[in-house]
Amino acid sequence: MKEDDLIYGIRAVAEAVQSGKEIDKLYLKKDLQGDLAAGLVAMLKEHNIRYQRVAPEWLNRITRKNHQGVIAFVSAVTYYRLEDIVPFVFEQGKNPFLVLLDGITDVRNFGAIARTCECAGVDAIVIPSRESVTVNADAMKTSAGALNLLPVCREPSIGQAIRFLKNSGVKVIAATEKAEKNYTEVAYDAPAAIVMGAEDRGVSAENLRICDETVKIPQYGAIRSLNVSVAASILVYEGVRQRNLNSIQKG
Repeated sequence: MKEDDLIYGIRAVAEAVQSGKEIDKLYLKKDLQGDLAAGLVAMLKEHNIRYQRVAPEWLNRITRKNHQGVIAFVSAVTYYRLEDIVPFVFEQGKNPFLVLLDGITDVRNFGAIARTCECAGVDAIVIPSRESVTVNADAMKTSAGALNLLPVCREPSIGQAIRFLKNSGVKVIAATEKAEKNYTEVAYDAPAAIVMGAEDRGVSAENLRICDETVKIPQYGAIRSLNVSVAASILVYEGVRQRNLNSIQKG
């Protein structure tokens, strides 16, 4: 996080929450007490903003300024709601095309994926509110500005997002090396969403179980491991290819 993303002090953070600023991360000192602190905690619960209790040393490593036991990082963008994006895309007469990121924490991969998605006309990226990348200054830079243009939805969990999409008529396709089908063997030209997992763990087993399809990218070299942003690009542009082909055939 950059210094410009940082807000510290009980009153300053409370004012940011009240004004509707998007809070990415919020840390409270473990033994923080007092009426002002209690009021802030109540406000965070009211706005459904997650926070983490940490040792004073943790806060002091972030900033040596008078933080009063409270430090927040503000998002560089306003997050969208998936339940607003999907109906809007349908209303435009389009088939929704989305990318979900399950447990991806590397901001450079996130930025690269966002750049690909914006270039490919993806309607939105979906990230979970916990244990995930967020839209910070580093991600913005890596995305080459794509995150200023591409809607990002931050949902309570990827599993919840998958269920919502399926109930909305969107086919959810997860990438995993354990899949039997190659990525070219499934259809992306209808309403579709692609789920990508972190390089070390992949898409969680629980989320794999509820997806409609699982696909793999065949690999023939010795390393047998693609960078997740490269893998996402391959799947996204297979979706673009199929959608363009379908449009030509209909035309």
